[in-house]
Amino acid sequence: MSNLNLEEIPYQKGKIAIVTGANAGLGLQTAIELARKKIKIVMACRNIEKAEIAKEEILKQVPDAQLDIIKIDLSELSSVRNFAKTFLAKYDSLDLLINNAGVMMPPYQQTKDGLELQMAANYFGHFLLTGLLIDVITNTENSRIISLSSIAHKNASINFKDMQSERKYLKFGAYGQSKLACLIFSKELQRRLEANNKSKTISVAAHPGASNTELARHLPKLANFLLTPFLLLVTHSPKNAAKPTLMASLGNNVAGGDYYGPQGFMEMNGDPGTAKAEPKAYDVLVAKRLWEESEKLTGINFLNY
Repeated sequence: MSNLNLEEIPYQKGKIAIVTGANAGLGLQTAIELARKKIKIVMACRNIEKAEIAKEEILKQVPDAQLDIIKIDLSELSSVRNFAKTFLAKYDSLDLLINNAGVMMPPYQQTKDGLELQMAANYFGHFLLTGLLIDVITNTENSRIISLSSIAHKNASINFKDMQSERKYLKFGAYGQSKLACLIFSKELQRRLEANNKSKTISVAAHPGASNTELARHLPKLANFLLTPFLLLVTHSPKNAAKPTLMASLGNNVAGGDYYGPQGFMEMNGDPGTAKAEPKAYDVLVAKRLWEESEKLTGINFLNY
């Protein structure tokens, strides 16, 4: 698959999608396009006030959009559990789980669960959310779980000796680790779905390339100033950056384990298509260890094999 024509994708009325971080950036653009296809969107957001503003924006563009806001803070495991409990009390099916929300390069912060913030919000929170919803997803025909990675995974590794950056914190290194974890998780999740005969569901990954979204708010002002001329050449709008996610979510020829991203310069911009994952994303031993560590840290076990 090398292109995405949203106009050719039929309406999908009756389907339900969760989009984490649907109040801004890629999440907002993803929610808008899914709403155009008559899919009901559960906006999983940390800031309810911002979510309400985003809801109004979606309704301006898609007046008949079906939207439901449920609070979640992916950096707090208790909040993730509360979200899942609320969702499962209201819905008995889930067609799309889009694990989109994240933070990028904030100052070092340890969450109340003892996790480094980027690993918590970008990866561990989504791992737990997926596990809590796995039964409702796998019982829904043709369902998909979409994990958001990044080109930052290319220069990263999983540091099992200091996964929470307690000894040394490098902002970009921790961000890259979290996004590599998301990509490894996506592929390991597909292996486990297959091993458990959960053929109704597939696991797919995507990355947006480079886009000027709220995610970059923690970049130093000097870096933003110096990089701006270059970024203007290689970045693309949030609307275009959301297309790989939409391809993974709505594409007709998507298979479990696929990975999508922009096809332009260094996968930073351009039309969506198949992205290149580094070999370390396919390392089965690392994936198994990461899964086991994730289960210990989040307190959930699922899809064992």
